[in-house]
Amino acid sequence: MSKEMTIHLKYWKQNGPNAQGHFEEYTLDNVNEHMSFLEMLDVLNEELMLKGEEPVEFDYDCREGICGSCNLVIDGRAHGPKQRVAACQLHMRNYSDGDHITIEPPRAASFPVIKDLVVDRSAFDRIIEAGGYVSVKTGSAAEANAIPVEKEKADAAFDYATCIGCGACVAACPNASASLFTGAKIAHLNKLPQGEVERKNRVVAMVDQMKEEGFGDCSNYAECEAVCPVGISISAIAEMRRDYMKAVMSGD
Repeated sequence: MSKEMTIHLKYWKQNGPNAQGHFEEYTLDNVNEHMSFLEMLDVLNEELMLKGEEPVEFDYDCREGICGSCNLVIDGRAHGPKQRVAACQLHMRNYSDGDHITIEPPRAASFPVIKDLVVDRSAFDRIIEAGGYVSVKTGSAAEANAIPVEKEKADAAFDYATCIGCGACVAACPNASASLFTGAKIAHLNKLPQGEVERKNRVVAMVDQMKEEGFGDCSNYAECEAVCPVGISISAIAEMRRDYMKAVMSGD
């Protein structure tokens, strides 16, 4: 039998990047333990609208933990209390009757607030545009085994490619660094033969764009790895730094 709980919410309200934000509080008395965290927010908004009040804006898309939209900071931790779980896959059974939950947007100058819990993460898009691609003449689809790739490299590239661009790494880092995101996007292409031609240009362009966007530098706190919902390793940052130094020192 499903259990219903009373949950006390404290959530951030802000009308825009230049507006003065503040916390508001609301108590929900009918939270089902099987609800996802976002479904709980849906219930909150339904109650607010029935009272004629403005709903809380929050970002979401797939609700399956693969799109990265649900970049909420819950009780001071990106995506909430469970490791390797995106906020949309967090369920209310992880909480107890009477719990107090604080919900905020990621706090980073490079992620300006659009409204309430929604931030502008287009800085990530511009980092990708700077070099997160492979320039090849595709033509018809190549035969799957035409380009041999060592299993170890293929596995590592796939692990890095699982980054969903949610921004949890930025939210958790004391420096608001995007190094884990950028490192993962660089490493997954640089490890494959298809990415080798543009390897040097890619790492320089993407790291420079990351700096241009105003993200802080990495100080090896490893908070990013701790909150990453897909478990990207900080080895991606080490590989990015190594490739960047090689590219800059080569003078090509």
